[in-house]
Amino acid sequence: MEVLKAAFMFVVPDTDPSQHRVTISTPAVLELIVVGVKDYQQAIQVSHELVNQGVKAIELCAGFGQIGVAKVAQAVGDKAVVGVVRFDRHPGLEFKSGDEMFDKK
Repeated sequence: MEVLKAAFMFVVPDTDPSQHRVTISTPAVLELIVVGVKDYQQAIQVSHELVNQGVKAIELCAGFGQIGVAKVAQAVGDKAVVGVVRFDRHPGLEFKSGDEMFDKK
């Protein structure tokens, strides 16, 4: 079995993806990159970087609303699959959707 290179991306306003990043590897199954981004624009940029590093699956935290998920999925196209953890109103974001906070049109 080939090792799956995957990522979990979370969105928090005071996050820097160069500092808030860790990689967890299992011996034979998974290499998981956990990375934080400050908004949807940065999520798009980081998702491009991740797929260029060979990531094939990106899971987004519940802070990403439907718009944010769509933006990341569109950014990676068929280079990676995108999954989500869901809260319609996230308890860590003052019970708002990430779309209210991070969708800077």
